[in-house]
Amino acid sequence: MIDGPWRHARPILLASTSGTRRRLLAACGLPVEPEAPGTDERALEASLGPIPPPEVALKIAEAKALSVSARNPDRFVIGADQILVCEGRVLSKATSEEEARARLAELQGRTHQLFVGVAIARSGMVEAAFCEEARLTMRTLDAAAIARYVDLAGPAVTRSVGAYEIEGLGIHLFSAIDGEHTTILGLPLVPLLANLRSLGVLEL
Repeated sequence: MIDGPWRHARPILLASTSGTRRRLLAACGLPVEPEAPGTDERALEASLGPIPPPEVALKIAEAKALSVSARNPDRFVIGADQILVCEGRVLSKATSEEEARARLAELQGRTHQLFVGVAIARSGMVEAAFCEEARLTMRTLDAAAIARYVDLAGPAVTRSVGAYEIEGLGIHLFSAIDGEHTTILGLPLVPLLANLRSLGVLEL
């Protein structure tokens, strides 16, 4: 048995290489081991057809968790996926600083939604799944302000779906935020911990 609130013989497997998600789990006392799921998220998204963004986030989270679970029977696996929607359009992660500038130009002066799907799997079965939402309003930014931010943030602009990291310089971009902080970071801890307690693997 591992010391702390976690009540399972083996650490959680996180179906992600996200350092932020791993740090969030570790900070609340949960032992975690990352493992890349090998899931082509955008190909899966395209195959799902026209379904609501929260369902897309859930389906991708479940696919990630099940992919890792298939290789690790009897381990608890957490999969998560975050989708950004602005005025009805799903926006994907920027792959370059040029794309990041274009993405921020779309988001500036508008409110967008972040949907985060989370799935907990074990032995090839989804034990629990949920989706959380946050709404963020970005300040009105001109091209010079966007260019300045991208220059300052550097590679961080390609690490998150909105081209910002809210825990860093990205916080400067916003005028209003409605949602739990860890949801914006990509792993809603309050409902996740509640689900783990319901599964009997947390003692706190």
